Amino acid sequence: MAIEILMPALSPTMTEGKIARWLKKEGDTVSNGDVLAEIETDKATMEVEAIEDGIFGRILVPEGTEGVAVNTPIAIMVEEGEAVPDSAAPSSTSAAPAPAPAQAGAVAPSDAAASAPVAPAAASQASHTASRIVASPLARRIAAAKKVDLSTIKGTGPNGRIVKRDVETAASQPVAAAPRPSPQANAPLSTGTSRTVPHTTMRKVIARRLSESKATIPHFYVSMDVELDALMALRSQLNALSHDEGQDAFKLSVNDMLIKAAALALKQVPEVNASFTEDAMILHEDADISVAVSLDDGLITPIVRAADRKSLKQISQEAKSLVSRARAGKLKPEEFQGGTFSISNMGMFGVKEFAAIVNPPQAAILAIAAGKRQPVVSGDEIKVATVMTVTLSVDHRAVDGAMAAKWLSAFRSIVQAPLALVL
Repeated sequence: MAIEILMPALSPTMTEGKIARWLKKEGDTVSNGDVLAEIETDKATMEVEAIEDGIFGRILVPEGTEGVAVNTPIAIMVEEGEAVPDSAAPSSTSAAPAPAPAQAGAVAPSDAAASAPVAPAAASQASHTASRIVASPLARRIAAAKKVDLSTIKGTGPNGRIVKRDVETAASQPVAAAPRPSPQANAPLSTGTSRTVPHTTMRKVIARRLSESKATIPHFYVSMDVELDALMALRSQLNALSHDEGQDAFKLSVNDMLIKAAALALKQVPEVNASFTEDAMILHEDADISVAVSLDDGLITPIVRAADRKSLKQISQEAKSLVSRARAGKLKPEEFQGGTFSISNMGMFGVKEFAAIVNPPQAAILAIAAGKRQPVVSGDEIKVATVMTVTLSVDHRAVDGAMAAKWLSAFRSIVQAPLALVL
């Protein structure tokens, strides 16, 4: 019996995806667990796996096709000896239904970036080439954008896999001048050479969600200076103690401690741990902290769940694992969806101060800048302290100014008297 493979829904918010690459050709024999295709979503490139044996009968949506609605049939599987039914390729712009039910394709994470679109007419040739060239999706996208022939590159990744740095190295080598692309109506004016880099699905979703956030959420911002010396002294003591323990050693970062401080401040001022709806305010019991992580083509916010109830050691180990898997594109949807409060830390870049955009449906996000040594007035004396500026961006529909200031004061008190982090 013929079975349609549907565009999978990876989360309640996913409405469409892109067929990055087909890994099977029409007529191929398929076994349970074989990877059929790579699907580019807003957060990662996912692999669609076959969940039963059969023949890969027909491709309905060519690779490179963008905006394919969730639950749209993208291919057909048949049993051996069964005729492949005729079926027209569905519209890729139709409205997306609810998340996909059980189907012939299951989803597993792959690389965090997407492969480049391939013209439908060249689909079969690209599939054949892909079977001989092992390269990450990000490397393929960069190669397509920079017009680098992957067959000329020797990969340095695992098992000879071509990775991003291989393509960038090849692209930097002198080559014959290529024809300049034809001007486009919306191309920026420039006297130098320009190139066009197609948006990934992740970049499109980021653009849409942040535009909606700024357009529909009344933001306001509250900044405060926070002294870090006591927190950094405690961090040094805990790391030294951990080192003495031997094999169970861990190394705390300042960010690990700020995650816990933010969670404890949310418990002290629970009105900020909220989401606004048209009918009611939702106050969250757990302090689930979303931590912004920069990727090559965007950002993602893995979540440290119930951070207020976890030790600094647990937070440190969990955060390191989440960041590592986020950059490898290995996060599960539940690991980056559903946080109640966000942190964006750009202190490592030496940023003096910045304001972040609220990540709906959350009501607030904390922007953390770099700690700097500077003079501070304490009573009648002047001392030198390490000071960082933090800015709380708030949805004014959910949180008023006085409440935001109260939360920031609680956060500052915890950071400047950090024993609460270990008690």
